[in-house]
Amino acid sequence: MTLYVIGTGPGDISYMSQRAVDIIKRVDCIAGYTTYINLIQDIVVDKKIIATGMTKEVQRVEKAIDMALTGKSCALVSGGDPGIYAMAGLVFEICQQRDIKLLRTQHQEHQNTGSDSGKALTLEIIPGIPALAAGAALAGAPLTHDFAAISLSDLLTPWEKIEKRLSCAAMADFVIVIYNPKSKKRDWQLRKAQELILEHRKGSTPVAIVTGAMRENQNISFTSLEQMYKADVSMQTVVFIGSSTSLRYLDFLFTPRGYAKKYDI
Repeated sequence: MTLYVIGTGPGDISYMSQRAVDIIKRVDCIAGYTTYINLIQDIVVDKKIIATGMTKEVQRVEKAIDMALTGKSCALVSGGDPGIYAMAGLVFEICQQRDIKLLRTQHQEHQNTGSDSGKALTLEIIPGIPALAAGAALAGAPLTHDFAAISLSDLLTPWEKIEKRLSCAAMADFVIVIYNPKSKKRDWQLRKAQELILEHRKGSTPVAIVTGAMRENQNISFTSLEQMYKADVSMQTVVFIGSSTSLRYLDFLFTPRGYAKKYDI
């Protein structure tokens, strides 16, 4: 009874870990958001597929758990890293609610991590390249120093809390990584985020916009904080807003760590 929660990274198989690829090829069943499964279709041939659309996260996690509990090995795939704005947390939530005993795989040093009652499920979380890492690599090196990642989606988080996080991150001079800047139903949040950040940061602050990182629709562009609201963004976009020390160099954005001051370079 084994469930793997696997990060598929940006979506291209060449950017997945070898373990992720090996497990996906080996398991009996693959569960996940339809788009993510389509991105790895070359290695899920002849597998039982549990695919659901957007907003059906609970259903597909429950189905994946139920499949694993029947004795079939199952991989729940998630874009990017499964523990960053993704499915790993929900797996633990549902297992806790159902009082499912969790065991680590031998690969992780087999160890009981659950209660003593109920059915047992062997669980392994396999990390993937998160969107912020893929996007940062394409933009340059914006995350070399401290940063904060904030999603603008208020479907699961009250907007008031998102506003507070944006203001505090801006005040603390973190590089700010923005996930989910815009969707069909949410078209004003990025402009509001810009206004909040401008209260603590110069309008000339460099900004990198990365859409579809390492996919066929990949696009990289640069702008400034005061012009950020004009950027063409979507749910596949990650926005990197520099700190007071971030710099634009040619077609790259980077944030110095402080080596120049320490070593006089």
